[in-house]
Amino acid sequence: MNGGGTRTIRTGGILMKKRKPIVLSEVKPEEKIKYEIAEELGLLDRVLKDGWQTLSAKETGRIGGIMARRRKQQESK
Repeated sequence: MNGGGTRTIRTGGILMKKRKPIVLSEVKPEEKIKYEIAEELGLLDRVLKDGWQTLSAKETGRIGGIMARRRKQQESK
């Protein structure tokens, strides 16, 4: 099994990836903020359907920037 909840299956020389469905109630608390931000940006459906790798660099950078800003705000409280 590869990281990220995917499993690679070789069928007739073709590599296919099967994903385990993401259950938001089972996501670690430190990862949950990523999903919350993705939802706020309207990206959650795509992430749940196709995975994080389908997001562009701009979209992932935006999520990372918002995460950093929120952590900094929490630390200053």
